[in-house]
Amino acid sequence: MIRAIPPIAPLQQVGAAPQTASSDKAAGGNFAAQLNEALSEVNALQLKADDMATKLALGQVDDIHQVTIAMEKATLSLQLAVQVRNRMVEAYQEISRMQV
Repeated sequence: MIRAIPPIAPLQQVGAAPQTASSDKAAGGNFAAQLNEALSEVNALQLKADDMATKLALGQVDDIHQVTIAMEKATLSLQLAVQVRNRMVEAYQEISRMQV
């Protein structure tokens, strides 16, 4: 028994593509805002660790584990920020070496 193959439905027309200049500007703003937010968080972790270390030295903190955890969080966040910066610098250098 042979069955007929149904025809392919015609494609519908797609609307015009949005302009890229405004979307690139908005995306750049979002990246800069996210980067500033991340750096603010790293700074806050550093300040918290410094404050807890000061309180530990003054004898105002009973739980040394919380101080250690805060200091490790600050260290790891700073290391991550440095690695992100390094990758961004490498990407910039790579783009600057491209021939146009």
